[in-house]
Amino acid sequence: MKKSKKMLIIGKVWPEPNSSAAGSRMMELIDIFQQDSYKITFASAASDSEFAIDLNSIGVHKSSICMNNSSFNKFIRDLQPDVVMFDRFMTEEQFGWRVAEECPDAVRILDTEDLHCLRSARQHAWKSGQNFTPEMLPDEEVAKREIASIYRCDLSLIISEFEIELLQNQFKIPENLLYYLPFLMDDVPSKSAVSFDERSDFVSIGNFLHEPNWNAVLWLKEEIWPLIRKELPSAKLNIYGAYPSQKVHQLHNPKEGFLVHGWAESAEEVISKARVLLAPLRFGAGLKGKLADAMRFGTPSVTTTIGAEGIAEPKKWPGAVADDAVEFAKCAVDLHENREKWKTSQQTGFKLLKQNFDKAKFADNFLNRVADLHENLQNQRKKNFTGSMLMHHYQQGTKYMSKWIEEKNKH
Repeated sequence: MKKSKKMLIIGKVWPEPNSSAAGSRMMELIDIFQQDSYKITFASAASDSEFAIDLNSIGVHKSSICMNNSSFNKFIRDLQPDVVMFDRFMTEEQFGWRVAEECPDAVRILDTEDLHCLRSARQHAWKSGQNFTPEMLPDEEVAKREIASIYRCDLSLIISEFEIELLQNQFKIPENLLYYLPFLMDDVPSKSAVSFDERSDFVSIGNFLHEPNWNAVLWLKEEIWPLIRKELPSAKLNIYGAYPSQKVHQLHNPKEGFLVHGWAESAEEVISKARVLLAPLRFGAGLKGKLADAMRFGTPSVTTTIGAEGIAEPKKWPGAVADDAVEFAKCAVDLHENREKWKTSQQTGFKLLKQNFDKAKFADNFLNRVADLHENLQNQRKKNFTGSMLMHHYQQGTKYMSKWIEEKNKH
């Protein structure tokens, strides 16, 4: 029987697997570590959420923590975890120096979710009417913060091979600090229980707190959907997503077949009813959970080059890839109406999942990497002088700023 190890996950938010790809991703990571006999504590300074999973029900201890408060030092000192995983670089910025101070021998892992600097640079490029190039990345303030966080950690989980190459080529980050770990799926299906004839209409899904999703819905409303409706006058587009604001609900228009529903209790149910999923993402980063879900539920999709990034080349996409509104609408109509193309796309999706995201291909190698890192931690850190240097200066600056805020809050 394996000896149990202790792991602390510091979350930016509490996991919401039914609301976002980030929530689903976190549950995949928790599952992997639990299978390797880790006892997991999930801590966050975020407020409770009605959509958050009941962590206690899956054997994960839940702890609320405070930012800029020395109570965290006592908390982690008492816990003494073997591994600490930061959920996105912002939590490492806030709590990393305290972890290093109280538990210097704990392996520090950064789960990037996606590269925030890449998403930010692409968004700025789109808004200014420019074509994004990697040379724009160093100009982003968030890039300086995110790259520093990667260097300070012992291992950073990168969800997309495109982002691995970007980090190595653009920022010259050593290979041993990065680990490619995409979506991890058990029991990848080979067929769908819902046939072409049992499905109808279109679906779009995505958390509205995520700017690329809101932007995609606007593009659908303003340009793409009118073109689709012109060809399919009775078609409907069902839009789902957690945290819709008033401006999102204002787009609801039954006469146009543009239906805003808000949060979906079951992504599988709403995606499986649709014949085609639409994801016209104009900026973003990482892997898109909605597109992986569409493949898993047997629903072909139409997306953009950015949407397909890290999953498959456009020519091999399970549906179609288009970056122009007219072409996007044309592909959507064709996929909705062409039974044979639809079936071929569906099978392509199942094959892609098995090839790229089968959990069995990744889990053991990843756990072995973490175990090896734990055994040789000091050797790796000696080789990472840049990380040590950044940790030294970051500790001095962040530590005393945090202590100042704590004292200020007392009064």
